Amino acid sequence: MSQKKPFVLRVDEEMLKALEKWAADDFRSINGQIEWLLSEALKKSKRFPKKKIDNNNAE
Repeated sequence: MSQKKPFVLRVDEEMLKALEKWAADDFRSINGQIEWLLSEALKKSKRFPKKKIDNNNAE
């Protein structure tokens, strides 16, 4: 699993409230919801990074 890198994200208060509600509705943390949204946007735009295959652990 890749390592996560923290960074600061500034969003409008109304947007944050809407994201918090959406996250709660989906049983996710606000961080998890933002990660999911970004992941979906990357997949939709076909920009999601390809996963590297680890041949060292292949059986």
